[in-house]
Amino acid sequence: MIRQSFRRTGLVGTVALGLLLVATSAFAQAQGSLRGLVVDEAGKPVPEAEIVLKYVGDVEITVTLKTNGRGEFTRAGLRTGEWKMQATKGTLIGSQTVKVVINELTRLEALVIKPPAEGGTDTSGMTPKEIEARNKLMAAMQADYEAAVASIATDPDGAIAKLTQVASQVPGCAICYSKIGDAQIKKGDQAAAEAAYKEAIAMDPKLPDPYSALAILYNQQKKFDDAGQMSQKANELLGATTPGGDPAMMYNQGIIYWNAGKYPEAKAEFEKTVKADPKMAEAYFRLGMANVNLGQLPDAVKALEEYLKLSPTGENAEMAKAILKSIK
Repeated sequence: MIRQSFRRTGLVGTVALGLLLVATSAFAQAQGSLRGLVVDEAGKPVPEAEIVLKYVGDVEITVTLKTNGRGEFTRAGLRTGEWKMQATKGTLIGSQTVKVVINELTRLEALVIKPPAEGGTDTSGMTPKEIEARNKLMAAMQADYEAAVASIATDPDGAIAKLTQVASQVPGCAICYSKIGDAQIKKGDQAAAEAAYKEAIAMDPKLPDPYSALAILYNQQKKFDDAGQMSQKANELLGATTPGGDPAMMYNQGIIYWNAGKYPEAKAEFEKTVKADPKMAEAYFRLGMANVNLGQLPDAVKALEEYLKLSPTGENAEMAKAILKSIK
């Protein structure tokens, strides 16, 4: 496919071909994505909260975005590594450190934002004993859940045990099983992870997380058709609350098509991604590469030039410049 594209356009020189081969390799090593939720102290989603992500590393990168109507946010094409994340809305503020993993859509725990001064919670209609009992139970379950999720990377077996216990106390805890699947992935047990994700879907077919995770799993297993179906379902669910669809899932869908060698389909997904989020620089780079491999060089030029406008010092900037030089 690569050689045919260059023959059609007459670019058969070793420099141009070498550039494309390098770019294809880099394409497979996609950056990671984040998806999260911002809530207030009562656990209610906070729409239109401003999210500022600052990269912790050898370069200065700042990304700003806002939550949607359900307090959710997504961002694809982020450089792998640690990021400092801060969310604000009026006088409410909260922060945490997050990690972006290569080729993965990392689903973050809900970020709670609150006033600098501690505030109260509405407990009208409940007796003092009911409030105390409820708070103790909720605090215990939440603490167990958070501890389990935090230990997935270092102690997946312990995390699975804790999450299983929480799931036994909270009937229908789909997110518990989704996180159990994540822990199984860390253990390297893909079969057990797949079973856990499917259990989560059976409990809550409208929860996007397990679909997204299965899309990544099937993509790694080269089950590209299955990966595409899971990615489409996750995007459908996320799109129900995100006008025009979820850019991160569209982006991931494009990666899946690319890895399957379906370049026209990959191009279509990246086109939808940049339409949904015109500021997503990495999607323009991927769109440019898809166009290059399809031999559609004028479109490739436009996409790569747009990438450089948005990210002139980005991770793929030098590669984009080199490719532009060879195809213009």
